[in-house]
Amino acid sequence: MKENAYIETIGRRKTSGARTRLTRATKMNVTINGKAIHEYFPVAEYQKLALSPLVDAFPEEKFLITIVVKGGGISSQADAIRHSLGRALIRLEPSIRGVVKKAGHLKRDPRAKERRKFGLKKARKAPQWSKR
Repeated sequence: MKENAYIETIGRRKTSGARTRLTRATKMNVTINGKAIHEYFPVAEYQKLALSPLVDAFPEEKFLITIVVKGGGISSQADAIRHSLGRALIRLEPSIRGVVKKAGHLKRDPRAKERRKFGLKKARKAPQWSKR
């Protein structure tokens, strides 16, 4: 990888989409929508979820990571970031694909909310049936 070159990938989950730029650096820096990761995700669980591919593949290396994420809630945004970061690490170092794939970071979780059908209260919930 050239000096100051970056890898850009996209990850998705539900209605969230994350665009990640990954660059090797001398110290770790993660920015999400212009904020530090601990500001954007105040809950430590979401921080760990978002950076889990990095911890599994490169626990010692330092990167400059810039992420732009849109749509959905914070949980699906963390999953979208995890997906895009996993893809970026594969593009950086193809030999770690097995580790990242086995951990499940490359799978785009296809589950999303089902649309509402007419005549029903929700996607599958029917109105209460009355005999008389």
